[in-house]
Amino acid sequence: MKLSEKAEEILEALWIAIEEEGDVAAHFDRLGIGSGDEGLSELGRLAFVEVKGERVYLRDEGRDEAKMTVRRHRLAERLMMDVLNLKGAEGDEKACEFEHLLNQGVDTKICTLLNHPTTCPHGKPIPPGECCEEARQAGLVGVVALPELKAGEQGEIAYLTTHDSKKMQKLMSMGVLPGNQLVLKQSYPSYIFKIGNSEFAVDQDLALEIYIRKES
Repeated sequence: MKLSEKAEEILEALWIAIEEEGDVAAHFDRLGIGSGDEGLSELGRLAFVEVKGERVYLRDEGRDEAKMTVRRHRLAERLMMDVLNLKGAEGDEKACEFEHLLNQGVDTKICTLLNHPTTCPHGKPIPPGECCEEARQAGLVGVVALPELKAGEQGEIAYLTTHDSKKMQKLMSMGVLPGNQLVLKQSYPSYIFKIGNSEFAVDQDLALEIYIRKES
């Protein structure tokens, strides 16, 4: 089932009002809608919400979908701000656009890529998905910064977070590229790692720009 963007936005606002701010319902003004809003009518047909006067109540039937809508939005914020380095208003705007593309399954991949974050960049909780519980039970850590590896551990380079062209050129010259395998040989006083048959050393600042999909 794929909801319209407007319906998803209403569910998101309802979840925040009820679950996080303690309201029993949300007023039309807060949701930015009117009584004939198409998104509201869509949710009513699905029995996800109930309208009484100018207040909208979240029904049990819509609770899971509302929670996942909030989850997708906050994962999108993490992706935009942590990985793509889009901060502030621009990051918020792009996250609002991108969240509607995170259909079931895609959000799981993004969550795993980001190492199952528990909060958004604004400090608000990200509702956990099944992948978060499975990762916890299996002891999986998803993607971590290079300094979080121990000597002898290895994994696949997932992504780089630097937007400094000089740093990027230096890493690329070492073969530090997404998809390549990396083995950490030493973590003090500098980080020494092996890619292919070559070994390289970087300081902590540069090591923090390298994210690894850790192997069990």
